[in-house]
Amino acid sequence: MYNPELKNIYTCFPGGKHKVLTMSYDDGRQEDYRLVELFDRHGLRGTFNLNAGLGGDPRRIPREEWASLYRNHEIACHTYLHPTIARSPIEQVARQILQDRLELETVTGAPVRGLAYPNGSYSKRIEELLPMLGVRYARIVPTTGGFAMPTDYFAWSGTCHHNDRLLERGREFLALFKTQYLYMMYVWGHSYEFTDHNNWQVMEEFCAMMGGQEDIWYATNIEIVDYLDAAERLQFTAAGDKVFNPSACSVWLEVDKEKVEIPGGKLVSL
Repeated sequence: MYNPELKNIYTCFPGGKHKVLTMSYDDGRQEDYRLVELFDRHGLRGTFNLNAGLGGDPRRIPREEWASLYRNHEIACHTYLHPTIARSPIEQVARQILQDRLELETVTGAPVRGLAYPNGSYSKRIEELLPMLGVRYARIVPTTGGFAMPTDYFAWSGTCHHNDRLLERGREFLALFKTQYLYMMYVWGHSYEFTDHNNWQVMEEFCAMMGGQEDIWYATNIEIVDYLDAAERLQFTAAGDKVFNPSACSVWLEVDKEKVEIPGGKLVSL
């Protein structure tokens, strides 16, 4: 009778890492120039949630600069006109999101599948609508203060706003070492708040501290969702001695403390 040794098999992030850092910033205001430069200098990745219907506001980044400014990051929806959508007719909610997607996609040249709820406003009915509008995740305002992976991508809670003990939480995240867990630090905010509160030095110190860490994957919101979706699609034998990856991208596993890459379209012995 075939009785292979039972192994401990864990999902890892790309490169066999067990921590991911992601940033999320709303409204596309002029301060994004400085914030994006900070992220790019230190290798951080972020999602920038834009309102295509408010592109003429002089406080905001001009539409013609979106593609170049955010080229290393993700552009996501924030609705077309930034209404408080839980008070809106559901048909108007659909239009606000779809019109935003349509115009943002003309800029990016690719599908836009993320959303940050405007004014933090949402409802269960809106959550249920989003998959039918091509939206894969949506971020809410309340935060967890922790580093656990999300359980509901349509009510995705971040770790903290950047004004909520950011440096302290960053140091705590860097100190995490137990590789049997996946950890995520998710920071959100508005770049203009750094100007309003005269505290750009907080983000400058955070980016310098967090950048270049060997055990952290730096990812946008949609990259995290897509990667974990691919991990869920892995097809294991009942014995756990082989795995087939039907996706195009590689997925990484830890098998009895050994990091193993499962390339897209390949069957791998474990």
